[in-house]
Amino acid sequence: MKYNLANIKKAKFLLDRHECVAIPTETVYGLAANAYSDRAVNKIYKLKKRPSNNPLIVHYFNLNDLKRDCILNNDFLKLYKKFSPGPITYILKLKKNSKISKIVTNNKKNLAVRFPKHYIARKLLKSLNYPLAAPSANISSKLSPVCFQDVRDNFGNKLKLILDGGRCLVGLESTIISLFDNPRILRLGGLEVSKIKRILKKNILTKLSSSKISSPGQMRVHYSPGIPIRLNAKKPKKYEAYLLLKKNKKFIKNVYILSKNGDLKEAAKNLYKTLRKIRKDKFKSIAVRKIQNSGLGKTINDRLLRASKFNG
Repeated sequence: MKYNLANIKKAKFLLDRHECVAIPTETVYGLAANAYSDRAVNKIYKLKKRPSNNPLIVHYFNLNDLKRDCILNNDFLKLYKKFSPGPITYILKLKKNSKISKIVTNNKKNLAVRFPKHYIARKLLKSLNYPLAAPSANISSKLSPVCFQDVRDNFGNKLKLILDGGRCLVGLESTIISLFDNPRILRLGGLEVSKIKRILKKNILTKLSSSKISSPGQMRVHYSPGIPIRLNAKKPKKYEAYLLLKKNKKFIKNVYILSKNGDLKEAAKNLYKTLRKIRKDKFKSIAVRKIQNSGLGKTINDRLLRASKFNG
């Protein structure tokens, strides 16, 4: 449904009644519901078929709203001033009197929070008196949606409203950093870690997976188009789609290009769209030529690695 004030009001009407609504953000589309409502949050998990031990990111309009629920610290404030609203999620300590549903956090004492940049998400959040739990609007472990039709493909008519905000500008999920202890990157995303380090001016550990899931995006199998992926392939097999960062004159058949000039930002934006297209083009498997592991290339490789764990 195209954006206009009436549709924002309709979204608010549904959210106030513990329903789920799909919303655009600059990263990917989110499946949003009232983060203070157990009833609403349960619907997110049920729709996504998401494991209950996988916590959710909660979206806020501004700092004043966040102060109701979380304890702020200096590292957070430095990063917020520089990068928010934008593609970064912070793990902060919850206040004891927070109204956040315990289902959101899997009964943990910390919360993943973000300030989306997309004008529709911000317009909606400003109209509400509660924050929105909003994981990717996908079925758990599958590709995140980057446009209205992707969400429709994922859920059909199970959602009463999808706000159409066009194609997502970043096209990959947010970078997640834990800030309630020593800073740690828990998920690579649309904001390069090097930029975060420049602001904090301190060593930042990276912990992208764990036997105990402490953050969204740490599942071993994730971001899958639903067909096998073979990484670092020098050439494709006969019936494989071949995914390349940029054009290569050696390969012309069954080739899919993420960026004409090898631009990593453009490649990141096109990753999920291209993987979806390969699946829709009826390929049964994907070979991926090696992609440089620097900048956003690290995020692209992280997504492809997790997707490659899919075994049907």
